[in-house]
Amino acid sequence: MLDIYTLGEEVIQEKCQPVTTFDNALRILVDAMFETMDQADGVGLAAPQVGVSSRLFVIHIKNTEKRAYINPQIIETSVETEASEEGCLSIPGVWHDVERPARVTVQAQDLEGKVFTVKAEGLLARAIQHETDHLNGVLFIDRLDAVEREKMVKAYEKRSKRRRHL
Repeated sequence: MLDIYTLGEEVIQEKCQPVTTFDNALRILVDAMFETMDQADGVGLAAPQVGVSSRLFVIHIKNTEKRAYINPQIIETSVETEASEEGCLSIPGVWHDVERPARVTVQAQDLEGKVFTVKAEGLLARAIQHETDHLNGVLFIDRLDAVEREKMVKAYEKRSKRRRHL
């Protein structure tokens, strides 16, 4: 299992570099990311959340296939938007409604480097957008207005301070 980097650590707020080598090391990283995400009860996990500045994330929504998205690009979004609650493994214990396009089309590469396209809606569309944001150094709280963002940061800091004292 890998360590999950949290709010305040530089790597989760930096733009990631493209993956250029599709080898066994990449497969090992992806497997470890799935294991880490599953252990943390997450739906998605981006490489920077485990300290790797690469354009890669994994998603596994209950009753769907696990999938790695390497060098993903959102190529289409719906005009229609939806607000729904989001949380993040890098900001544990904090949730807030975030407005996002209801549907997206993403193009990415698989573990062999082959390009694939996914049209998504619902939780999958939201997860793809959330994880893609991570690859650009954007956290879900960065999508909130300044007042709400500050409330979420304070809630996280209070919660993590309490955990350190236990």
